[in-house]
Amino acid sequence: MVTKSLESRLRASMARDEALASQLADVGVVASGSLARRSHRCGKPNSACMADPPRPHGPCWHLTAKVASRTVNRRLSEDEAQAYSEWIANDRHLRALIDERRGAAQEVIELALESRNGGV
Repeated sequence: MVTKSLESRLRASMARDEALASQLADVGVVASGSLARRSHRCGKPNSACMADPPRPHGPCWHLTAKVASRTVNRRLSEDEAQAYSEWIANDRHLRALIDERRGAAQEVIELALESRNGGV
């Protein structure tokens, strides 16, 4: 016989899983990678970046990401960096939600199996 306590725990776990599932749809655009602000030297002999002391160009934003199993680096404008920053944050939030949902699903599975076995 399934106890009311077990049944209510199962319902609560299923509700938590459904709430997490609905949050997944609200994540928005996602992008993986990382942003860094870097200064660089162009290498031209008469450039200020080659002076003594050197005055490097920049700083400017760089995105590093994996694309088709290869690491890709891309220089970004300030607006692009701001957009990527939001998309990367969305990606991290999505991964956290997925991990949380896996935990909730495991709890639902364990409680469902326990209820099938008569609450033993």
